[in-house]
Amino acid sequence: MGDAHMAEFGAAAPYLRKSDKERLEAQTRTLDLRSDCFVSDEKEEFVKGKIVSRDGGRVTVETENGKTVTVKESDVHQQNPPKFDKIEDMAMLTFLHEPAVLYNLKERYAAWMIYTYSGLFCVTVNPYKWLPVYNAEVVAAYRGKKRSEAPPHIFSISDNAYQNMLTTSTFLGLTPEHSGSPSPLCASRSQSIWVEPHS
Repeated sequence: MGDAHMAEFGAAAPYLRKSDKERLEAQTRTLDLRSDCFVSDEKEEFVKGKIVSRDGGRVTVETENGKTVTVKESDVHQQNPPKFDKIEDMAMLTFLHEPAVLYNLKERYAAWMIYTYSGLFCVTVNPYKWLPVYNAEVVAAYRGKKRSEAPPHIFSISDNAYQNMLTTSTFLGLTPEHSGSPSPLCASRSQSIWVEPHS
């Protein structure tokens, strides 16, 4: 779903999915799978780095913040190719490990993309501010779409559960777990997709 299709999401589009331009730029950035990595950091948990030397199971890494550290090779985690930056479903990452998950969530959060799938789950990072992703236009854009046909959002999860209930008479429960904000708020947002008139 490119920029043209994202127009139906209105003002919410940049809060839900990378633009075509950003996707193209990510595909042209280079990555050296042998040296580009993540290493642990006291301040930021994990940082990007580049392996500059290897010696007997230990590697020396120059980090993106200018430090040089020597760690066990087993403590180094490979970076994913740039095309996976801000990926919508982290289950699709080539290298799925804690630093890659944290980096992806951090990058999406920095762009105010607060919803991210992780396999079957929808992860939400509380923005602590109002974003234009809960209006009637967004509800309408998600209605009737399969999860794979739209960016991650609680409305997608809600509508898919609702459609499944209508077609199979089976209830799939929603479990709103929304760190930092009341669960009823998340539940009310997810139920708003059912309350809006279906066309």
